[in-house]
Amino acid sequence: MVVGPGTQVPIAADPAEGAKAIEGRSLGRIAWTRLKRDRVAMGGGCVVIFLILVAVFAPVIVDLFGSPPNEFHQKLIDTSTLAPYGGTGISGDHLFGVEPQNGRDIFSRVVYGARISLLIAFLATLVSVVIGSTLGVIAGYFGGWVDALISRAMDVFLAFPLLVFSIALAGVIPDSAFGLSGDSLRIALLIFIIGFFSWPYIGRIVRGQTLSLREREFVDAARSLGARSPYIIFKEMLPNLVGPILVYATLLIPTNILFEAALSFLGVGIRPPTASWGGMLADAAKFYTIWHFMFFPGIAIFITVLSFNLFGDGLRDALDPKGKR
Repeated sequence: MVVGPGTQVPIAADPAEGAKAIEGRSLGRIAWTRLKRDRVAMGGGCVVIFLILVAVFAPVIVDLFGSPPNEFHQKLIDTSTLAPYGGTGISGDHLFGVEPQNGRDIFSRVVYGARISLLIAFLATLVSVVIGSTLGVIAGYFGGWVDALISRAMDVFLAFPLLVFSIALAGVIPDSAFGLSGDSLRIALLIFIIGFFSWPYIGRIVRGQTLSLREREFVDAARSLGARSPYIIFKEMLPNLVGPILVYATLLIPTNILFEAALSFLGVGIRPPTASWGGMLADAAKFYTIWHFMFFPGIAIFITVLSFNLFGDGLRDALDPKGKR
């Protein structure tokens, strides 16, 4: 058919017309999609959330399924062997049995021990992340004598005998200091020791990432537009460092849990009768033939550390798929 100059040609309808527009996805949403596909990491994350809820609602859980953590049940203890009757004392009232010699409920003490261990681990990690990230970014961005000074400080802290210092400091600090006393003072002391002396580990990672980012095109573009250093650090570089910082923080938390347990095991952590997983293991070492006393706090530490490590590995793969093994 010949089309004349005045002829109107009908326009075919766009097949995509009326269809739903394609919605763009942010980097966070893409990472969340990848993370959901990793069943092992999601399982670890669910266990971590469960442990946090247990720690937060410890009094409610103990009221429903146990007895007060410092309540003695001497009637359940065989005075001749100091062991619970039946070997463990496990029953409907004492799900994990009772401690030898004094008969305290192990389930209640494990639940309350989660509050101490997770609180110290989270706050110590927060201190390490804040100090390490700040100094790492400053060292990597400015370079020169600033980088040299901060890097040498990292070397000094990494070479510091942390365990010996912790034992010495815990012995020197009195029962009341800095306006704190009792458990509050011990918790603050452990957070300071673990957090303040662990920042170089994350500081080195952030410094290396910053050295790479400061040579990227978007940083040069910001400089060419007249952006000052604080704007470049907080607006351009820090958002690109959130992924590595977040991943390393999830892997640092289980390390801090183990360190707190080790200090409590050595007797320089949380003092009795306050329950902590490390302190329970220290008490259980005296009764090594009674298996349940050591098993339940030990398995609590094992499950917590394993869950955080699995979730941290999955989070790393989700945020950096190119580095996936």
